[in-house]
Amino acid sequence: MNARDKAIISDLERFRCLSRDDIAELHFPNVKNAINETNKVLLRLRREGIIGVSKERRKYLYFPDKSIKKDSQKIGHFLAIAEFYRELRKHEAPTRFDVEPKLGGKPFPEPDIFMAWKRTAFYIEIQNSTFTHTVMQAKLKRYEAYYNSGEWQREAWQGEKKLFPFVWIVGKGNYKTDGFPYRILQGDVDQILSLYKKP
Repeated sequence: MNARDKAIISDLERFRCLSRDDIAELHFPNVKNAINETNKVLLRLRREGIIGVSKERRKYLYFPDKSIKKDSQKIGHFLAIAEFYRELRKHEAPTRFDVEPKLGGKPFPEPDIFMAWKRTAFYIEIQNSTFTHTVMQAKLKRYEAYYNSGEWQREAWQGEKKLFPFVWIVGKGNYKTDGFPYRILQGDVDQILSLYKKP
């Protein structure tokens, strides 16, 4: 198994599942006939029993050997996380990108992603559907409980100056976010970057 095989498997484990096009973009960016080469590698890894595949969609989905169920309701969610990662990389690759990190259980939040990007820490909420005001407020209050606990200051990624990450809501919905003691962003990658462009 070569270094690229290992990198593909590592990303399948991190993202839980990826499409062929995700894998082509992430691991064959400068290869002539990238789609053909991606297909060859994925077929070999499947035949060797190293990765799994679902053929239920028009575009096949690939999974790590020990994976979520091929018909899991969360597949769309995991693909949205991978799409978000790909959008970030068009501007700058995150130096850290953890899918579904654990922050200590209830009453604390369960972010979809923790990432370090452009020298800034973020908790990401990927929204494939619009939440009610009540549901989103409950989610944001869990971040407030975590903020008030001070537990975040002991995270291994913290530097000398302790900073609570931005909470970034990506996807469907436009939510009221006033009154929380931490910073909240809403929008896609291009929208957020446009807010910080120098005039």
